[in-house]
Amino acid sequence: MATPSDSAKPSTTALKQTVKSLGLPSITRHVFLCADQTKPKCCDRAASITAWNYLKQRLKELQLTTPTASQPICVFRTKANCLQVCQQGPILLVYPDGVWYHSAHPETIEQIIQEHLIHNRVVEEYAFLSHPLAPLPTLHEDA
Repeated sequence: MATPSDSAKPSTTALKQTVKSLGLPSITRHVFLCADQTKPKCCDRAASITAWNYLKQRLKELQLTTPTASQPICVFRTKANCLQVCQQGPILLVYPDGVWYHSAHPETIEQIIQEHLIHNRVVEEYAFLSHPLAPLPTLHEDA
């Protein structure tokens, strides 16, 4: 199989700059939310978009989306077209923790942010599958 010569490879400078600006090396958790589905099955599409917008806004308001000197770790988020559960949605998945949540509407999302993402406590009421792959990191010290 032929490979392009080094001179034909695109520069990775822009990619490296993007990685740095997003704070990718500092990401400790990645939240996936089933939203804006092509074929809504787990919940109403409008409700999923409302949930997605809430998740984005709250993570930003709480300054969890970019690392800072006082908070060197952060949470990344991705809108997933479908997480294939198709029941009691929107479905929200927290990685690398491996915790799946159902009914991820704004009120539930707030609880997940406060309890799971900030204080490392799985929200049992909405978690339907939990198989941690790694110890849960702490974002903030408890007051």
